[in-house]
Amino acid sequence: MEKRSVNQVSGNVPQPIRSDGAGGIDSGPRNIMRDLQNPDMLVPPITDAGLIPNLKFSFSDTSMKLDHGGWSREITVRELPIATTLAGVNMCLTAGGVRELHWHKQAEWSYLLLGRARITSVDQKGRNFIADIGPGDIWYFPPGIPHSIQGLEHCEFLLVFDDGNFSDLSTLSISDWFAHTPIDVLSANFGVPESAFSSIPSEQVYIYQGEVPGSLESQEVQSPFGEVPLTFKHELSKQTPIKTPGGSVRIVDSSNFPISKTIAAALVEIEPGAMRELHWHPNKDKWQYYLTGQGRMTVFTGNGAARTFDYRAGDVGYVPFATGHYIQNIGTETLWFLEMFKSSRFEDVSLNQWMALTPKELVKSNLNVGPELINSLRKEKWPVVKYPGLS
Repeated sequence: MEKRSVNQVSGNVPQPIRSDGAGGIDSGPRNIMRDLQNPDMLVPPITDAGLIPNLKFSFSDTSMKLDHGGWSREITVRELPIATTLAGVNMCLTAGGVRELHWHKQAEWSYLLLGRARITSVDQKGRNFIADIGPGDIWYFPPGIPHSIQGLEHCEFLLVFDDGNFSDLSTLSISDWFAHTPIDVLSANFGVPESAFSSIPSEQVYIYQGEVPGSLESQEVQSPFGEVPLTFKHELSKQTPIKTPGGSVRIVDSSNFPISKTIAAALVEIEPGAMRELHWHPNKDKWQYYLTGQGRMTVFTGNGAARTFDYRAGDVGYVPFATGHYIQNIGTETLWFLEMFKSSRFEDVSLNQWMALTPKELVKSNLNVGPELINSLRKEKWPVVKYPGLS
């Protein structure tokens, strides 16, 4: 196996020198902390070649919007231009903090990272939905469906939208609409005196500090039309995982979360010394969010082009449609990440399985490989496998 570690000179100062002698000492102005976090960009593996655009951006490099009641930050095509299919928002709410009543032109898929929150919604037929969300739960609101999020305690979550150009700061909010509607129109619409609107906000509220709500039972609102027919909530962390040597995967799409028509996802676990096998996705681009650990991903786009990136918690990765890639756990703790697709279903193609289900003579003549490989090929998919070279 090729040695990939960054050569060290003068303690912890990494240098762009590969083990084969390529490169040289960088004595100029540098961001050494960045280089330490990106060893495979400072010293690319010898197999990297060609021109592949940036496939990584960290939420730590985005601008924070701070409000009384929480904060938010986002990664869209502005920050990661190749990510045209999906955009992400990282948001925090305090206990009682409220992401105000609003709606989007895009679908919203969310994963609760920590804490507890309450979501509310009403669909186009007047059917409502109120639910409490815990760590590892997800929710999905179709485009145009109004909703809100409130912290039952300090909470943080990832929001994913099915349009890379989306910005959470350009959504449609109830306070913004009230502020830009004449008072006499509001009075006529609701059949109350104009004085009822004397203290409404003068602009969009977005996030505000409210009171921690009471129990679900105490806040229940009976709709004459009943509840939404398809739940907007799914307990992903409680879903039985697909266990494989080296890790696990939990897949959620319209097959087991029917309301989620435009976003499919997987929660992937890779143990130390293991890797997500060589594969590609034949339906859509992939948008990733790294939860814990340290990962290395190499992406192959054809015509001799390949590039390697390093990821940590809070980083976003992107893989263009149908391009080959693999993800290795290069740390000492378990690597967890989410991968999302603008699709109703999760789909992937395993390189190992493809070769195993192709005539052996054809594979051997094409690659000039030995019988050891031919005899080891698996006809089933093993999304996460042990990789001795990383132990």
